[in-house]
Amino acid sequence: MSADCCGHGATFEGLSADYKRRLWFVIAINASMFLVEMAAGALAGSQALQADALDFLGDATTYGISLAVIGASIQVRARAAILKALSLTAMALWVLGSTAYHVLILGVPRAEVMGVIGILALAANAASVLILMRYKDGDANVRSVWLCSRNDAIGNVAVMFAALAVWGTATKWPDLLVAAIMAGLFLNSSIQILRQSFREMREARLLPAE
Repeated sequence: MSADCCGHGATFEGLSADYKRRLWFVIAINASMFLVEMAAGALAGSQALQADALDFLGDATTYGISLAVIGASIQVRARAAILKALSLTAMALWVLGSTAYHVLILGVPRAEVMGVIGILALAANAASVLILMRYKDGDANVRSVWLCSRNDAIGNVAVMFAALAVWGTATKWPDLLVAAIMAGLFLNSSIQILRQSFREMREARLLPAE
């Protein structure tokens, strides 16, 4: 069931007590996993884990902003979505820069830590995706929440594959490759959110003044 069904074809804007409760749940999940995964990434020496931890932080921030602007004007919600898109771009650039830096550093990530944390993070992301599944469609503000949740799930599957590849090859390259791919995913989501936000802002300007 998509969010559009709730409004008989109208774009869902987040005005639902059930949707707000679900957002609070996923905020708690993502904030907790950011702390766990960032610490594990430092312990394992894994760029992929740290990149995924930043995605958790970005999601928690995104959900908080989404809650704050629910019920606001289209222009305000679209601008909030633009802010979230720019934060995704900043994370992507940080991951790319950090990955390029670590290419020059010797040392292989600890695959066993990557694998264990990857499983835990995947469970957290699967829970978030299931919680938000009903509201995967909507305005740019709602859509950005869904895209960030989807990114997390994809990212954690990638981290688990990276852990297997690191273990199998005894090199750091699979970890660095996954981190770079995740940065690309951040950028792609940012572009999608920006396009929808600008479209909604243009449409809002064309609406007759009340």
